[in-house]
Amino acid sequence: RNNQNPPKLYISTMMKSTIVAALIGSAAAFAPAATVTKTSSLSVAYNPEFGGEDFDPMGLGKMHEIKGAFPNCFPHTQYLEESEIKHGRMAMLAWTGVWATEGLGWHFPGAPVADDWSSALGVWAREDPGGFGAILAFIAIAEGEGVSHAGDNFRGVSKKIPGDMGFDWMGMTKSLSEEKQLRYKTVEKKNGRAAMIAMASLFALKAIPGSVPIMDSFGAH
Repeated sequence: RNNQNPPKLYISTMMKSTIVAALIGSAAAFAPAATVTKTSSLSVAYNPEFGGEDFDPMGLGKMHEIKGAFPNCFPHTQYLEESEIKHGRMAMLAWTGVWATEGLGWHFPGAPVADDWSSALGVWAREDPGGFGAILAFIAIAEGEGVSHAGDNFRGVSKKIPGDMGFDWMGMTKSLSEEKQLRYKTVEKKNGRAAMIAMASLFALKAIPGSVPIMDSFGAH
């Protein structure tokens, strides 16, 4: 390989770091919130940027209320919120993995090597199929729990709190007040949205060089 290429990416490090981050954050992020109300007597303000309401100028979150529409044609807000939280978490883990390996140079010696993050998945699957399969199984188990509620979420009849994976093995939420739980839930959503935008920017930068000028100014590649 050309030594002038960007810093090498050790794939298994990225995935192991991702799993560790997921386990550490899961206790707080996956635990059920004590309240599902968006506005209440709590001192914590929900979406103060938009007057305590969801930012939905096109009314996409209310399409399930359209009169005369085919039953269950449009997803309920339960499904939309669950999807947003899930993809936000994945984006936060992905951004952390790219930043830790290529930005900070955190690697484990002896792991499969790729030229950069965009080719890491294929190289890892080819050179370490065992590790790749193990992580894939872990993801399938976590995804299966969420998918099992997808139908009820879509219809708006699920009793599952969006984002709650029922996984608080450290019992971290027991020491949190109702206000703090609501605050952390809101913070998670906002950071997830930022991470989704960041990852979309990285993919756009790779697909169309120069399409994200701010990334160029940071020296991203």
